[in-house]
Amino acid sequence: MTLNPANIDSRSKQVLAGLFLSKFDEAGLSALGFETFTEAFNALGYGLGGRPASIKNYRDEFDPLFPNKRQGWRNRKRRDYCIRIEQDYRDLGFDDFAQLIGSLVNTANLEATIDASEDTAQTDASSFAKRLITGKAAEQYFINRFDTLPEFTGYELEDTTSIGCGYDFRLWPSQGTDFKAVEVKGMAERSGGLLLTNKEYNSAAKLTNRFFLVVVRNFRETPFHTVHANPLAGSLSFIRRERVIVDVSWTSTV
Repeated sequence: MTLNPANIDSRSKQVLAGLFLSKFDEAGLSALGFETFTEAFNALGYGLGGRPASIKNYRDEFDPLFPNKRQGWRNRKRRDYCIRIEQDYRDLGFDDFAQLIGSLVNTANLEATIDASEDTAQTDASSFAKRLITGKAAEQYFINRFDTLPEFTGYELEDTTSIGCGYDFRLWPSQGTDFKAVEVKGMAERSGGLLLTNKEYNSAAKLTNRFFLVVVRNFRETPFHTVHANPLAGSLSFIRRERVIVDVSWTSTV
């Protein structure tokens, strides 16, 4: 059994997500902060670099093994690699399994959270996991589709999510040096609160027409996107919010 996400291949990650949702059913959904399986399929499918249908298919394949209301693939032989994963992880407890699923999604970019109406200090672990997974799913959604969007046709993509530059991607033209900066946000509903960090806001203010905000909406049902060029000068209205965080530490002398 491997618990280090870096050592688990992409297909196995998707199989594990399906196994978790089958084995723990509604409790598994709740642990990840999702209310419906469709939302989980969408977020985990895109977040793990696959397709929502793949997560559903893996869940259905495991369903005959566990007591739930679904029939699953009762009359279909399970694939050998699915059998091996179920055997390898069958003794993993609920909490550890939920933590593993959350860690399978690359959540290095912790600024990919949205919904400014939530106080993150009061957010429970499941809601936090959901925002991180949805944020990564939105990024992967954009990676899969950016070259079909008229704003970015003919551009090459550079992933900047891990370098903290105030946006997720640089889009480079085939000729010239003026890149376009893209910040991607994910949203469970069709509409809701949207949060820009101070670094993202300052990047948008500096780059103006070269900064694009892409919002991937409605992971609860069927994701779709909207593109906002120069979002600080458009129809969106941003309100400055400040929060003071008290950091408590304890010291001793030896």
